[in-house]
Amino acid sequence: MTSRGVREGLAGRWSRLSLATRFATAAGVVLVLAALAIGWAVTARIQGVVARNSANATALYMDSVISPISQQLASGSDLSPGAKRALEEIFTNTPLGERVVSFKFWTGDGRIIWAENKALVGQTFELTPELRRALAGEVVASFDELDDDEDAPEAALGVPLLEIYSPLREVYSGRVIAVAEFYEIAPELAHDLRVARATVWGTVAGTTLLLGGVLYVIVLGGSRTIEAQQGALDQRLRELRGLSARNHELRLRVQAAAARAATEADRTMRGIGADLHDGPAQHLAYAALRLDSLRDRLHGHPAEEDLGGVAQAVTEAMAEVRALSRGLQLPDIAERPLADVVESVVQAHEARTGHPVALRVGCEAEPSLVPAAKVCVYRFVQEGLGNASRHAGGEGIEVELDCRAGELRLAVRDRGPGLPSSPGGAGGMGLSGLRDRVESLGGTFDARTRPDGGTEISMTLDTGGGP
Repeated sequence: MTSRGVREGLAGRWSRLSLATRFATAAGVVLVLAALAIGWAVTARIQGVVARNSANATALYMDSVISPISQQLASGSDLSPGAKRALEEIFTNTPLGERVVSFKFWTGDGRIIWAENKALVGQTFELTPELRRALAGEVVASFDELDDDEDAPEAALGVPLLEIYSPLREVYSGRVIAVAEFYEIAPELAHDLRVARATVWGTVAGTTLLLGGVLYVIVLGGSRTIEAQQGALDQRLRELRGLSARNHELRLRVQAAAARAATEADRTMRGIGADLHDGPAQHLAYAALRLDSLRDRLHGHPAEEDLGGVAQAVTEAMAEVRALSRGLQLPDIAERPLADVVESVVQAHEARTGHPVALRVGCEAEPSLVPAAKVCVYRFVQEGLGNASRHAGGEGIEVELDCRAGELRLAVRDRGPGLPSSPGGAGGMGLSGLRDRVESLGGTFDARTRPDGGTEISMTLDTGGGP
């Protein structure tokens, strides 16, 4: 498994944990790290303060004893035999000698001029940070930190030692003339520090556990509340999904019913158109022929003028019936490509009105449409072109068909005065009828006045599949 797979797996497991568990894990890591940092800092601080206080007391005592003997270092770089003998007496035959297991005297260049371990006398070592601070006049102490090369003999003793660097000053000027380093056995200090460490770590651990426990209880309560609310929301979501699925099914059924109704209405209108053409239109034509024959026989008769008016009315009625018949009938468009359907409407309009129409087709492939949708497209273009000729005088008529990305978009535009105050129902089906037809198929319809002048009506249909 790759590192990315491992990370994704861990992220998935983490996201499935409850809020309280995630909080306990994250807060536990943070609190443990914080407790370790606080405990280490506090114990280090306590050890430093205790060691420094103990060292100051010991250094003050040592300075009062050793300072008179070390004054000869103000004018020389070594101690006299008598001074060395006096120091040996101090560290061997006194209670101080029982506490101090080793000592060294340093010059400013890192040379040991005298030491309890005679093998170190005369050797020069690199100045340690503690020795530099002591040469600067500071009493420096450290407890059980015998890491330097010159501390090897003392470290081998295996007892707790307080290492103290005490500056030796010239009496009159206060100038540091040497540094006395001595190692004091400090079992009481070691015991006190152990007690202090145990107290500090116990306090930090107890406080951390208490704080973590209180926070966990608070978060646990919130987590349970959130989980309960989430469960309720999930139940509501499942119900809404079920309702949405039923609504979707109902919408498809309504669209299918609307498509069937539109198809049946078109079939009925075609039947009515055929009946008008074959019935009333033929009777009116026969009546017009008989009236013409009768008018010829009544030439010069006073009723000739009235008979001519009747013949004219019959002729006009016959023309209107035939126009209605043609408008109600549709060509066979079910099996024809959509682009041909639109082009046939445009050509018929140009032949009937003489108004040129700019046609743009952007279909990369034949869309999947039910017959009711093709009829909708036919009627849309027919009504849009008719309105453009009536209201815009045939100026700048454009038809644009685009079917890409599972959607059909169709628009008819002109350069007329724009939409009237009551755009629907002005002859033919009217824009309101077009809107109903398009929306019954699950599409959208829009009619607007263009910003640069003229009118645009547009529709969209989903071509992913019919109802």
